[in-house]
Amino acid sequence: MQEQWAEFVSTIVGGNPQAMSQVGVASFIFLMAVSLASSFLVSFLYLHFYSNRATGSEVYRAFPLLGISITAIFVTIQFSLPLSLGLLGALSIVRFRTPIKEPEEIGFIMLIIAVGIACGTFKLLFLAVVLGIAIVALIIQSKGPRRLRGTASGAGVIVLTMPEADYRMNAATLSEIMEKRLERGSLESVSRQDGQMVIAYNFAGLTTQALRSLQEELRERASDPSYNIYYNRSSAL
Repeated sequence: MQEQWAEFVSTIVGGNPQAMSQVGVASFIFLMAVSLASSFLVSFLYLHFYSNRATGSEVYRAFPLLGISITAIFVTIQFSLPLSLGLLGALSIVRFRTPIKEPEEIGFIMLIIAVGIACGTFKLLFLAVVLGIAIVALIIQSKGPRRLRGTASGAGVIVLTMPEADYRMNAATLSEIMEKRLERGSLESVSRQDGQMVIAYNFAGLTTQALRSLQEELRERASDPSYNIYYNRSSAL
């Protein structure tokens, strides 16, 4: 009994992967359970770190099925070269045309693939290391310097609308206000339609305090134009 248990442990940590073909159903169920638990962990990480940026694709809902499917495929094919080649040929004709809506989804999908492969090839120590490093990387990216967090700092565009006569009188004042209140603000476009001027400014950041100051100055010095502010990412709101 002890020898069988030692062989099972050796197989699980990768010491003798070929012996897995003799381990049986219990070990396969164990691997699938580990894969499922790891997939749920990756789903939790996605929801915790990126759910406030999601555009509605809800890709995390597929993680558990992806994880156990990849694990089952690798457990099945690794002991049969003909089956491996046949599966490779079959998968080569499968094409997924659904676009990736968020760049983070690519990283999480690759992480799920790594989880499935690690479980399917009995490298659970490798699985633990990958998940641990992934968690550390996400924490550093989330809590670290603003540059690591990308466009979540508040980049976007402000669009002002005002009568043409008011714009002609306040053009210089508007430019001064935008340069003063917007972080790296720059004029994007100016258009005229039905006597109304539409002016768009890009900005790299706009804090709550800066927004209040901008509103006050526009009201006092620029004839109080109507405006809309659009952020590049929903998490900046």
